[in-house]
Amino acid sequence: MTNIAIIEDDQAIAQMYRMKFESEGFTIEIAEDGKSGLEMVSRHMPDLILLDIQMPEMNGVEALRRIRKLPGGQDVPVIVLTNLGQQEAPKDLESLGIDSYIIKANLTPSQVVEQVKKVMGFETTPPEENHELP
Repeated sequence: MTNIAIIEDDQAIAQMYRMKFESEGFTIEIAEDGKSGLEMVSRHMPDLILLDIQMPEMNGVEALRRIRKLPGGQDVPVIVLTNLGQQEAPKDLESLGIDSYIIKANLTPSQVVEQVKKVMGFETTPPEENHELP
């Protein structure tokens, strides 16, 4: 089973993504700020990290900088999931090796799942062939 760490300070959003990813067969761990996210991934490196940028305690960029220094942290795929436009994003974010940059307001949870599957190299179902019930 694929383990995803969601590091997100908005608990309603984190729980929404938890429900969507778990319904797709993923295992989810949630941290509500950068500091606890760093602690969580240092105990068990996930298969992928969904990372918010603006958070209390430690922002997402600093958390990612520290995650990249952990054993295995250089190789874990990271998708930034934020409401900051790319022009507003910290300039050093790209140098930290992110795999995708998603603006939360622009994609549905299903689209975020599809993006995660793409980054992980999983087959995805084209929308016209998706037989999910509403």
